[in-house]
Amino acid sequence: MNLLFRALLLLGLTAYSFAAPAVDSVRWCNKSPQEQRKCEALKAATGHFTCLEKKDTLQCIEAIKNGMADAITLDGGDIYEASLTNHDLHPIIAEDYGETTSDTCYYAVAVVKKGSGFSFRDLKGKKSCHTGLGKSAGWNIAIGTLLSEKILEWDGPETEQIETAVSRFFSASCVPGAAKDLYPKLCELCVNCARSHSEPYYDYEGAFKCLKDGKGEVAFVKHLTVKDANPSDYELLCKDGSRKELSDYLSCYLGRVPGHAVVTRSDKDLAHKIWQHLEAAKSTFPNLFKSSEYGGKNLMFKDSTKKLVLAPDNMNAYLYLGAEYMHIIQALKKKEPSSTPTDPVKWCAVGKKETEKCDAWSINTCTTTECDKGKIKCISAVSVDDCIEKIMKKEADAVAMDGGYVYRAGQCGLVPVMAENYDEEACSSSAPAQGSYYAVAVVKKDSPLTWDSLQGTKSCHTGLGRTAGWNIPMGTLKRTVIKDCDFTKFFSQSCVPGANKTSSLCSLCAGDKKTTIGGDHSKCLENDSESYYGYAGALRCLIEGGDVAFVKHTTVFDNTEGRNIPTWAKGYKPSDFKLLCYNSVRKTASPSEYKECNLARVPAHAVMTRPESRDVVVSLLKEQQTQFGSSQTDADAFKLFKSETKDLLFKDSTKCLTEVRAGTTVKDFLGREYYDSVTGLSACLPSELQQACTFHTCKLT
Repeated sequence: MNLLFRALLLLGLTAYSFAAPAVDSVRWCNKSPQEQRKCEALKAATGHFTCLEKKDTLQCIEAIKNGMADAITLDGGDIYEASLTNHDLHPIIAEDYGETTSDTCYYAVAVVKKGSGFSFRDLKGKKSCHTGLGKSAGWNIAIGTLLSEKILEWDGPETEQIETAVSRFFSASCVPGAAKDLYPKLCELCVNCARSHSEPYYDYEGAFKCLKDGKGEVAFVKHLTVKDANPSDYELLCKDGSRKELSDYLSCYLGRVPGHAVVTRSDKDLAHKIWQHLEAAKSTFPNLFKSSEYGGKNLMFKDSTKKLVLAPDNMNAYLYLGAEYMHIIQALKKKEPSSTPTDPVKWCAVGKKETEKCDAWSINTCTTTECDKGKIKCISAVSVDDCIEKIMKKEADAVAMDGGYVYRAGQCGLVPVMAENYDEEACSSSAPAQGSYYAVAVVKKDSPLTWDSLQGTKSCHTGLGRTAGWNIPMGTLKRTVIKDCDFTKFFSQSCVPGANKTSSLCSLCAGDKKTTIGGDHSKCLENDSESYYGYAGALRCLIEGGDVAFVKHTTVFDNTEGRNIPTWAKGYKPSDFKLLCYNSVRKTASPSEYKECNLARVPAHAVMTRPESRDVVVSLLKEQQTQFGSSQTDADAFKLFKSETKDLLFKDSTKCLTEVRAGTTVKDFLGREYYDSVTGLSACLPSELQQACTFHTCKLT
């Protein structure tokens, strides 16, 4: 019995060694026998992959979510599905289709046979071929374009599902993945309507085959699908009603969308392991982007892929696909949050103190003593970047921010709609000029420092990427002294909230001085839990141990004059400080001489929102500043531009908000000189959000 037991145990362990994947391997999920064959060849060539075959994309998404598999390459529409709460997968590696330069996007096109004699606007009643339900080029962009061009009529998800409207529009279709029993016309041209390679007309090559075989009259694919097609047999339908050659896709396409991406669970280590194994596979498996030897096309990766590109660690589906494409997907899938904000407008507040002021604002917008909601709803965030992302996702609607953040928000598709103005006289004008302020360098009155002797001193900054506190002084130093991107070697110590906590750029920060527990946790955070964050925080840093503070021209006066003087500034007067002059005959000047002694004149802070939300946000703020703005004289009333602690929601020096002309871009608002300066500086220390927002070279239009 003992020998039998040992034999069975050995047999079991041997079987397990064959069944269980190696700890270091990546488990790839495949949707067809052809893909499985290619995956097995990859496994044999590298030893770092195991292969799992599932029926379709959704089953693979489920397998990855449940830990049975690790990765699969998905189309944009499927990336959205995989990102939903019940799956929570993230795009980590993008396909790159560039021949000579990087290009992680492709063009969605409508292909027809030459001589078929109809235009894009004449598609009603025609037979259509689609790559698959919910896929980018074949469904989301195709149907989204028909809707936006008002060619396809649909009253929206409240009335009927989009599949019903499409069934009514085309006479017959092949839409792999459509519910055959509910929408028989959408599967009429298919063989089995499966959303996998078991359907001959599935995916790009399948949709094009559907057209070639004479089943359909139009195929919605990507431009690379027809790259090798006979140009004398096919052409493109353009949105303007014309037809063009297959090679003219740059001027005849429906949309330009992010390419396919490898997705996995939210696990940084797993993501990097997948990347490392795929990179290593290039030397041992030359067929990574070829499929013909395995009985199909576009297996595991698109055959048009030239290389793979690793996405930033913080990448998610929203940042990968972009706000506009997400808007299309959500609209078609009946999951679209309201595009334009309605009462209450969701205002983003950074940190605890801002949230408290925002809550007071919200309460004061109530029209009754016991209202359940005011005109403002407060959304709490941990940083301005967090606000930008929340606004992109429609979890928030608006926030006021510094010009450096305005630049970053613009990279993510937001627009300036209202600007702070610090000139009372200008605010009384019928057409006030755009607000601006001066960036200054402040030292204590008895300091021997000049602009030229700052190296090796202790510096205080409002925050990483902010205008007066970082972009202007460090941009100037980079042009004239530092020359490279290593900012840690200029100052001996700094407090730059938002910088790497382990670097000297954070060594001077104090964290939350109001608590004895968690100070280190708060240290160098980009919100008011860091005592040296913002304009007032940078001045406090100077008072409590720094040598120079980079702030705006009103900061000294805001904190040392008037009734609302913070405890840490008690006893200080404006005359206890002086300014360091740059490019001036004078070396220093009093704080009141900022117009002659400054680092730069820069654009005011701005309210940023989504383009489609502009009018609602502008209307609300015009109404709110009439009620709670600088004209409010009641000492006990809520004041939009005053804070218990400084500069919450808006700068305390704000006299009014002025409307930014519709259509103004971030570059227009910031001015070319400042915009170009920030572009160069941000390349040194780009934020994770900026890297994610600018990952793709394309923007959907």
